[in-house]
Amino acid sequence: MHRIFQEDPGVFARAFKTLEIPIPAPTGAAILSPDTTEFRPLERRVDSVLRFETEDSGPFLLALEAQCRKDTAKPSAWSYYAAYLHEKHRLPVVLLVVCQDRPTANWANQPSVTGLPIWPTLTLRPLVLGPHNVPMITDVAEAESDVPLAAFSAITHAWNRRKIGAILKSLATALHSVDEETGRIFAELTELGLGRSRAAHTWSKMMAVDLSFYRSHTSQRLRAEGLAEAVMLNLTERGVFVPDEVRERIESCEDHHLLKAWHARARKVDDAEQIFGDLADDQNPED
Repeated sequence: MHRIFQEDPGVFARAFKTLEIPIPAPTGAAILSPDTTEFRPLERRVDSVLRFETEDSGPFLLALEAQCRKDTAKPSAWSYYAAYLHEKHRLPVVLLVVCQDRPTANWANQPSVTGLPIWPTLTLRPLVLGPHNVPMITDVAEAESDVPLAAFSAITHAWNRRKIGAILKSLATALHSVDEETGRIFAELTELGLGRSRAAHTWSKMMAVDLSFYRSHTSQRLRAEGLAEAVMLNLTERGVFVPDEVRERIESCEDHHLLKAWHARARKVDDAEQIFGDLADDQNPED
């Protein structure tokens, strides 16, 4: 869900413009390392980190988190991310949480206070984008005017059974108004962002009409990145420390079969390097 912002960083400002929240429009953007590790035995990673340049307000960082459900451990982790990034880069930090359902969005939107009730030391206030405030783009002309925002609209409203069909239809039509490479990228990002929702199946059927969307190097690269993220998530959620060289090997791999094999092993190894095994193992991911 967060990766659409890497493709078009300005989409977040355009989304908040409809809410009349005065977020400065970026004039330039750069993707920074999402690694917020401070001590090697404990690794922490925010989903995405972008540095924005603005004309009037100066640079600031946008820390992006895709949140699919309530998680009581997250607010303290988000506070850590914001404090760490501010200390490291000496820039203002904005935390943006992207959700696909209202209960999760309502939960994420609550301020998180660290300290005593009579003397709060730190108050975290994330910006939240979700089905409660992201516009539902069902008009083809509107979708064609801003394809990234239309794709983000589809992702955030994935579970809206009444409207998602019209949203996807307008997006699918709008993709043909942009160049082929851009269309491929946002078709794939939409598929990834829809996750396991019923809308993902609908989108796949729409895109099957034009198989060229799935035959590009861009599509294969995005699929490999998604698998690599899944491998890393399996390891880190189980508390397995991942050395830099292991991370680099996982994230640079574009072989889907290898990544699937590593993903299966990541669920049971105690040492990150054990996911690689030997060549014979890599060709038999079921073993």
